[in-house]
Amino acid sequence: MTENTPPRSGRHRVVIVDDHAMFRAGVKHEIGPLVSVVGEGSDVATAVAVVLETTPDVVLLDVHLPGGGGSEVIKQVHAKNADIKFLAVSVSDAAEDVIGVIRAGARGYVTKSINGLELVDAIRRIAEGDAVFSPRLAGFVLDAFSGSIDIASVDEDLDRLSQREREVLRLIARGYAYKEIARELFISIKTVETHVSSVLRKLQLSNRHQLTRWATDRRLV
Repeated sequence: MTENTPPRSGRHRVVIVDDHAMFRAGVKHEIGPLVSVVGEGSDVATAVAVVLETTPDVVLLDVHLPGGGGSEVIKQVHAKNADIKFLAVSVSDAAEDVIGVIRAGARGYVTKSINGLELVDAIRRIAEGDAVFSPRLAGFVLDAFSGSIDIASVDEDLDRLSQREREVLRLIARGYAYKEIARELFISIKTVETHVSSVLRKLQLSNRHQLTRWATDRRLV
């Protein structure tokens, strides 16, 4: 046992929730010697069931999951056990994802670029009651609490959009052409056009320039 390895009996109990089996396996391999992985979930239903059954110290939670997303997992679990702590671990660093999952009740948010030892330290801090954020993401949370970002309007507007429409919105705002979006998302150009029209209608915007400015103002790109 190394100096940094916690005693076996005192290891934090963790559930890993992600819809990619290879990611779950990789995380389990990476942090397994330092924590006790007591369960896994791949969607909202399996996640809620395993978390309530095992009552872990910390749940490592992906933001985008089949069945309603990470926020839905938190809401359903906290409705029955408000003491469970969640740490979001996602590839996304978009403001709406960070704000949404924190509003739901997560105690922290880190991106999947985090290394194993950093993740173990984050788990320890969350279990002990701290809040943990990747440096760039901490700014979103501070802005949200300071009023620089209108949380209610971000959530209300984005709730009107489907997951696919959000993906198209983000790529449009990053300057992607329709053809590039089609290739990126494995859909037809016509489907891209349909999604863009739907997004403009739902957000009550007139053109691509307004859409880009809307997304940039809310740090969605």
